[in-house]
Amino acid sequence: MPVFYRWAAALLLVFGLTGCGYNDFQRLDEQSRSAWSEVLNQYQRRADLIPNIVATVKGEANFEQETLTKVIEARSKATSIQMTPEMVNDPAAMAKFQAAQGEVSSALSRLMVVVEQYPNLKANQGFSDLRVQLEGTENRVTVARNRYIEAIQEYNVLARSFPSNLTAMVFSYAPKANFQVENEAAITQPPKVDFNKP
Repeated sequence: MPVFYRWAAALLLVFGLTGCGYNDFQRLDEQSRSAWSEVLNQYQRRADLIPNIVATVKGEANFEQETLTKVIEARSKATSIQMTPEMVNDPAAMAKFQAAQGEVSSALSRLMVVVEQYPNLKANQGFSDLRVQLEGTENRVTVARNRYIEAIQEYNVLARSFPSNLTAMVFSYAPKANFQVENEAAITQPPKVDFNKP
């Protein structure tokens, strides 16, 4: 084949891929991986913070050992799952990871409720600082998850829209799993407020 025709074919291929959304898939795929990396980064920050919180709480006498044990076990379970940005295409791995992180959130929530019953612990400046850091981390996790949800939404719209869905089919760009809450049915129910209870 003459050189001219080869170049013409290459240019047609480049413009064809650009027009069918191929480059958009590359951009949004990288964007979603980056967003998930930030989620992992914030979860790691929380996991790093937990041992300091547990150590501080242990310093207080007569504290419920069972609550601390659950926090430690939940953290251990969550950190044992090696989640990488490349695994955002694996719905089963995502579900397992999110369930483990949900257990950490639940165990930490129970710990904070129990802490309220210990005035000495509440007055501990070190613990107070750690708690502020933990609350800030939870907010950062929420922001990171929101950005991941937006990145996945943009990617999935491209994967399902015409004609870019044809490109997705040719290059096997399947829609990605988005973040889901574990107790969706429970949180859709309005909370019951009863002022008669103490």
